[in-house]
Amino acid sequence: MIHTKHFVAAGVALSLTFMVFSCTTAEKAATDKTNYVAYVDPYIGSGGHGHVFVGASVPNGAVQVGPENIFKGWDWCSGYHYSDSIIIGFSHTHLSGTGCSDLGDVLIMPYSGAIRTARGEQNNIKNCASSYFSHKNESVSPGYYSVLMDNGVKVELTASERVGMHRYHFPENQTAHLLINLKEGIDDSTYETYMKKVDDYTIEGYRFSRGWSPQHKVFFILKSEQPIGQVHMYNDDAPAGNDQLTGKAIKAVLTFKDTMTLDAKIKVAISSVSCANALMNLSQEMPGWDFEKVHNKAIAKWNKQLSCVKIETKDETAKKIFYTAMYHAFIAPVLYCDVNGQFRAQNDKIYSDNKWTNYSTFSLWDTYRTLNPLYTIIATDKVDNMINTFLSICDQQGKLPIWYLSGTETDCMPGYSSVPIIADAYLKGFKGFDAEKALNDMIKTATNDNQKGITFVKEKGYIPCDKIHEATSIAMEYAVDDWGLAMMAKKMGKNDIYQQYLKRGKYYSQYFDKSINFIRPKMDNGSWRTPYNPIQSIHGVGDFTEGTGWQYTFFVPQHPEGLIALFGGDQIFATKLDSLFTVHGDMGAQASSDISGLIGQYAHGNEPSHHIAYLYPYAGQQWKTAEKVRYIQNTFYTDKNDGIIGNEDCGQMSAWHIMSAFGFYQVNPSNGIFVFGSPQFNKATIQLPKGKSFEIVAENNSKQNIYIQSVKLNGKPYTKSYITYNDIMSGGNLTFVMGSTPNKQFGAAPQDRPKSIE
Repeated sequence: MIHTKHFVAAGVALSLTFMVFSCTTAEKAATDKTNYVAYVDPYIGSGGHGHVFVGASVPNGAVQVGPENIFKGWDWCSGYHYSDSIIIGFSHTHLSGTGCSDLGDVLIMPYSGAIRTARGEQNNIKNCASSYFSHKNESVSPGYYSVLMDNGVKVELTASERVGMHRYHFPENQTAHLLINLKEGIDDSTYETYMKKVDDYTIEGYRFSRGWSPQHKVFFILKSEQPIGQVHMYNDDAPAGNDQLTGKAIKAVLTFKDTMTLDAKIKVAISSVSCANALMNLSQEMPGWDFEKVHNKAIAKWNKQLSCVKIETKDETAKKIFYTAMYHAFIAPVLYCDVNGQFRAQNDKIYSDNKWTNYSTFSLWDTYRTLNPLYTIIATDKVDNMINTFLSICDQQGKLPIWYLSGTETDCMPGYSSVPIIADAYLKGFKGFDAEKALNDMIKTATNDNQKGITFVKEKGYIPCDKIHEATSIAMEYAVDDWGLAMMAKKMGKNDIYQQYLKRGKYYSQYFDKSINFIRPKMDNGSWRTPYNPIQSIHGVGDFTEGTGWQYTFFVPQHPEGLIALFGGDQIFATKLDSLFTVHGDMGAQASSDISGLIGQYAHGNEPSHHIAYLYPYAGQQWKTAEKVRYIQNTFYTDKNDGIIGNEDCGQMSAWHIMSAFGFYQVNPSNGIFVFGSPQFNKATIQLPKGKSFEIVAENNSKQNIYIQSVKLNGKPYTKSYITYNDIMSGGNLTFVMGSTPNKQFGAAPQDRPKSIE
């Protein structure tokens, strides 16, 4: 979720050549020796309001081990912000780019000298375990983090999927300590913790907390390469004996048997199931103590993942921005299962013998728009597993996930956004899940009276704004979701279900006030909200989620043709859409923190706007999409620490950048139609499964030549302003000819425009 202020940064050069390889094509990845990791800058998005994770991980890994600052509010949702100068330790779970905070489990702080347990405060860490640090003594890359803290301890971190590895170098002639802090998380509250010295090399424990996730359980095993001597236990900061303790907020200080230890290594494995499972994860994933070997494996995993897209360019800045976006797109969702497949479910039961790989951290309201469609192209091996996870979650809680975190439902954000993701995968031909069960679960979710406003949808066809907070956004999201359900039912031959949910998918029309040509909140008695200012209706005030009435007027990605008809035709619609990008007004006191990435009233930092620039082709004006998309790319994606215009939102913001760089974007989240924008780079070759490839060429491409003049598909003239998923995945060649002035006839004919229903 996004609540950020507007900023404008310099654009990047656009003359770039790249090739894209499917992550499922192991043979191609094995022969590619490019060090993609070298082009990733994890600091991008760590400042401003990007909220990205900074630390060591592997693609979609359960562990993200990295530094913690003192939590000071919204900009510390990931536990770390570039503006900070204090480290309180290094924890093993983090969110990346979210607008809510949680996790930060198993916090470990190395220091030397006298024993200290207090965290301290931002303005005073004297006699505390925390330390100041400087970015000049810090280094971070995919799979690696290092810092020399001002307390003299050098810390290096790397990771496998479920294990974090630490390497420390302590100051000479001082007693070395490790503080294990189970009290401190990222804006959560522990309710039970446990720690025990098992032997001279092993500590086990658990941390149970409540925060954004209603119930979060992490079990861990810590192994030390150096023998452990004394273990002092504390209830918060009060001494409470040695070697074993259970309590609400336990801390422990470890001292090595060699009290003057200079170099030490530890490994920390986590599990949602048990300490025994954490030990199993550690034993299978990281049996040895070779830090460089573990680090090199992490690099190899990231290079394989990032080789989904290969770019060749002299523009190092553009390469850095692009590969950092790729990196951010694969931090979440995260593995949520042990090496034996077991995981703790929402009902607190342990699920075993699973036939799929279980995931969590699903920011679905954000990612259904771009990240999930992107995965259907470049991460096809993950799609079925994620959908099977959705279906398992429905078994656990009686509905499909909304915003699922660490095995529990947060119910955050409007809509039931797993529905269009499932529909999209089914419509694209993914067959690794039970389609009948999936459809039934989708219906169960769409008719669940415990879902906010569903009873009003069933009774009235709209949600009254004087009955439900943010009613209009909720209802508009439900229409998107129901449309996907309808399309899936249609393909399955279930016409009654198709007709029922197609009708619900068109309920957006209930909110369209033709007298003013705006989406407008509707009261319980059927009247419009009066007075109504579409500029000032901002998140947190009443009617809309992360947007205004201006933005939500164009929030019909499932059926733009229907929206155009409500406006009264192409030109009226296009003129109104033009106004979105130019109109200004006072959005109220909260606007500076709630709406970001502004071009007029368009807000790129907020997900409801993400498809809007791609609506022009539905009205026959594709060239306007080209100029808007190029401007957004150049303005809102930079290589600075504040180079992401709003919260990263678990890969969504980066996925928009990646997809748009290809030259197309899936507006309707459930139909596999990719609308043309403006390909940024000269050439792209997408390496597909089974040895197929799809080559994208942009002739005469440059920073000035942003407009599509003509297109050929497999050598034949192609007049449509979109391409289908099947065309892409079947392989072939798509050639754009670019120019500096619009070809206003390209894609203008009604038969050449994208369609919501074939």
